[in-house]
Amino acid sequence: MDTKMYNMWLQYDSINNQTLREQYTEFFSKVRLIGNSEIFDSIKEELEIAVDKMLQQKVGWTASDDAKIVIANSSDWNIKAVEGLNEEGYTIVSNGNQLKIIGNSDRGALYGVFHLLRMMQMQESITTLSIKEQPTNPFRMINQWDNLDGSVERGYSGNSIFYENGKIVEDKTRIKDYARFLSSVGINAISINNVNVWEEETYFITKKYLPEIAEIASIFRGYGLQLYLSINFASPIAIGDLETADPLDGSVKNWWKDKVREIYDFIPDFGGFVVKADSEHRPGPFSYDRDHADGSNMLAEALEPFDGKVIWRCFVYNCLQDWRDRSTDRARAAYDHFKPLDGRFHSNVILQIKNGPMDFQVREPVSPLIGAMSETNQMMELQIAQEYTGHQIDLCYLIPQWKEVFSFDTYIQGEGSTIEKIVAGQIHPYRHSGVVAVSNIGNDENWTGHTLAQANLYGFGRLAWNPSLESETIAKEWLKQTFPQNNDVEQTILDMLMSSWPIYENYNAPLGVGWMVTTHLHYGPSIDGYEYSRWGTYHFADRDGMGVDRTKETGTGYTEQYEEPNRSMYNNLDTCPDELLLFFHHVPYKHTLKSGKTVIQHIYDTHFEGYEQVLGLQKKWDQLERVLDEERFNNVKERLERQRLNAREWRDQINTYFYRKSGIADEKNRTIY
Repeated sequence: MDTKMYNMWLQYDSINNQTLREQYTEFFSKVRLIGNSEIFDSIKEELEIAVDKMLQQKVGWTASDDAKIVIANSSDWNIKAVEGLNEEGYTIVSNGNQLKIIGNSDRGALYGVFHLLRMMQMQESITTLSIKEQPTNPFRMINQWDNLDGSVERGYSGNSIFYENGKIVEDKTRIKDYARFLSSVGINAISINNVNVWEEETYFITKKYLPEIAEIASIFRGYGLQLYLSINFASPIAIGDLETADPLDGSVKNWWKDKVREIYDFIPDFGGFVVKADSEHRPGPFSYDRDHADGSNMLAEALEPFDGKVIWRCFVYNCLQDWRDRSTDRARAAYDHFKPLDGRFHSNVILQIKNGPMDFQVREPVSPLIGAMSETNQMMELQIAQEYTGHQIDLCYLIPQWKEVFSFDTYIQGEGSTIEKIVAGQIHPYRHSGVVAVSNIGNDENWTGHTLAQANLYGFGRLAWNPSLESETIAKEWLKQTFPQNNDVEQTILDMLMSSWPIYENYNAPLGVGWMVTTHLHYGPSIDGYEYSRWGTYHFADRDGMGVDRTKETGTGYTEQYEEPNRSMYNNLDTCPDELLLFFHHVPYKHTLKSGKTVIQHIYDTHFEGYEQVLGLQKKWDQLERVLDEERFNNVKERLERQRLNAREWRDQINTYFYRKSGIADEKNRTIY
């Protein structure tokens, strides 16, 4: 398949600028590769694809010293590693006569090649370059939530590219293309099955599936990605002959050691396990009166001889708790479960912590657990899939949200202890750290359902590589590589992307309260209907006010999990940021925000405004009809119309609910149904 929708940001459109075309043509007339590996095979193939499409010529491969482009692993070329750069780093240097891409590893050389191709797609000169690059985060990982039946949990882009009808796909071409896309933005690890591991998927770690999974691992290996598998903690019972999965039981430990040895026989560079345990009905060590350290360490010991890792998710809470009890707070759960265990986890265990304390809401504070454990490896989990931000039907460019998370100062070791530095391993001496995200791709022709949602996948990779990149910079990169180079196209879509998160927040749940979504589906409003709120609501709205009291004095005490000055800032009604007010405080509807509006008027205004803003997005997009290809234009046009209907429903249901609940009229006398 070779369409504009399918190719995402690796369009490799023909270069029409004659000066640049001649420049690129000259360089690619003589190209020397110094390296011999699966990754160098991928480099060669990618260059042949790109040069053929951009320049309509063949790469002039040579072994001569007078090559115009030299691509090498520093060790293969018998030169010193690039000083000051880590193993994945690279340098690109050119003087007009010769261009050199030198990586400190094969993977580094591959990233350098994709950097060069990115510059060419953006139509930049490559005659005089002096570039040194390395990733900020050691782990830059994607989690697939794909199931063997071909479905994707929280997937909004068709079915799985890995599985169909209870089998691993035979044609793995699309998997290879996915590897290309991920590698081009620096992703270096991937787990390929759902963290909720159900019946048949438990057998992925057996000979029944390992030969085919090894094929997939080989594909990703060629693009610098290490493969992981999600596992069922109760596997010794489910697929073994044991009656227990107790992590301290000797027979269970031996079972896992044998199982791990078998996996590495098939996949010598296997990354390790991703584990969701004791959450949302998944089995775990709690069944045996053990804790998370006991459970993860048992697996870590089995993986350690092979340099394997255990990535243990901290999304652990009691989904059956009684929400009417206001002392019970889901937001506290991860910190309460894991903070006391700091220092007990093995060095090859990494705790995977969601960016917020709840569950990828359109607005929530940063999880206080990130950085709170100085002796335990941590990585932060983001969600590219728009589970609570529009299902890739509604436009929501997530990079600005993630930038706010990265820049948040935890004060864990005083001022400057930002999330960016913590997950990069610069605050605590973590042996392993980084960023992981839930994927948003499926087998839709354009991969992501909404063509503009491709920007979130691209943006995650670039931000994981370098969190200091600006949201607008990332968006411009993606636009220049994805769409025709046209100032009107670029500026229009850039404006749409950069305004999309605030627009979605305007017609969604207000002021950080979250959760007003339909049961299970999580799309569209249901103010009291979230599935785990059947004993009460998350927002605690009554006739007098709304919001969740998480203060030390009268609430759940959640604010105490933060370091000062954040603790006092959130705890104090006067200093709590408006955008998170209802997450931390229960206030009257007539409470005055820092904007000067009351809470109830803010709700009315933002929901009316959000709908009007969606109409504005539609008008902007319609202006591009004559300059864009028909399939991508129509795809986005159809999604924006569905977003309009969703925004209208949110506007009408939210405003009606709170008008009836509060009895307070809209100051502007707009119609509320």
